Amino acid sequence: MTLLRTLALLPVAGLLAGCLGMMPEGVEETDVEAYDTAAASIGCQMVGESDYRAVEFQAGLTREQAISITELKLARGQAERLADGGVRLIAGPCAA
Repeated sequence: MTLLRTLALLPVAGLLAGCLGMMPEGVEETDVEAYDTAAASIGCQMVGESDYRAVEFQAGLTREQAISITELKLARGQAERLADGGVRLIAGPCAA
């Protein structure tokens, strides 16, 4: 499966996981905690490539894991999409 096809399917997988209350495949609760901490360190918004790379690097995640966690948080109402295409976390360490 190509990277483009994989990325296209991740929102569906994340949505299903969020609806079912399940962690995405290959993601542990400790990964989500590390993601939250890393996202908070960059201001709780991920808009561009550099934002995602910073979160991935700090949390020790692959791109696929970071995208899966982002989609899970969107499905659970713990994040919101930004008008510019990015994502803002609104729960956990990023709660207002």
